[in-house]
Amino acid sequence: MDEELTIEEQKELLQLAREAISANFKSAQPPDLSIEGSRLKESRGAFVTLHNKDGSLRGCIGSFMADKPLYKTVREMSLQAAFHDPRFLPLEEEELKEIHIEISVLSPLKEVKDVDEIEVGRHGLYIIKGMHCGTLLPQVAVEYCWDRNTFLVLTYFAQVFSET
Repeated sequence: MDEELTIEEQKELLQLAREAISANFKSAQPPDLSIEGSRLKESRGAFVTLHNKDGSLRGCIGSFMADKPLYKTVREMSLQAAFHDPRFLPLEEEELKEIHIEISVLSPLKEVKDVDEIEVGRHGLYIIKGMHCGTLLPQVAVEYCWDRNTFLVLTYFAQVFSET
């Protein structure tokens, strides 16, 4: 899938994410979309990020694996971000109406041979060193006004700091 999702597809995924979280409060099954012929059926990785109304991070979980349809990945990662991000307590039902949901649909991973290939704001980073790894989504660099070198250095140090 080389093209970006349409506005309608984006809205479908955002609605699915919100409904999946809402259903979890009622101990119900997450909704299943009728998505005949849609690109949402293509196997893709995705991250779901939740922000409080003040913009602070409330949860972020994702999967690089493109082993299931995108809509299923988004549904699963929405529940993980809301209820299983180890950095936060599980989301409370009354918080949901104030939560902003952001979905990052991933393109297939590509090994970078030269750092000059990395475009800040377009590319995310997944760095592996030994048994440790670190991830930064493209919007992180934009939010903090980082250039390529800062993005790379901070991704490396985020990985190193997670080792202790």
